[in-house]
Amino acid sequence: MLIIRNNILPLKRFNAINLMGVLFARKDAELDEYLINHERIHTRQMMEMLIVGFYLWYVIEWLIRLPKNKNAYRSISFEREAYANDGNLNYLQQRKPYSWIKYL
Repeated sequence: MLIIRNNILPLKRFNAINLMGVLFARKDAELDEYLINHERIHTRQMMEMLIVGFYLWYVIEWLIRLPKNKNAYRSISFEREAYANDGNLNYLQQRKPYSWIKYL
């Protein structure tokens, strides 16, 4: 995974953001193996959804969950899969395609 450190992306309150499989990280952010694994899971999800589909689904799901949940971000199926498995550094080797669906 390509990691680009800078002071522009992501916004100051975040450490990193994955855009189309490239991880943008703040220069002072600590990137541990779990955060990188989390973002690799997102990259796999993006590839499955042909990138544009991932972002469309992500925003639509966030908008649907927002009125019901103050932390809609953590309720998004892509995030739920990534957070549930970021501690398993072998997850991507055993993950079945479209595994995020079971987190809907």
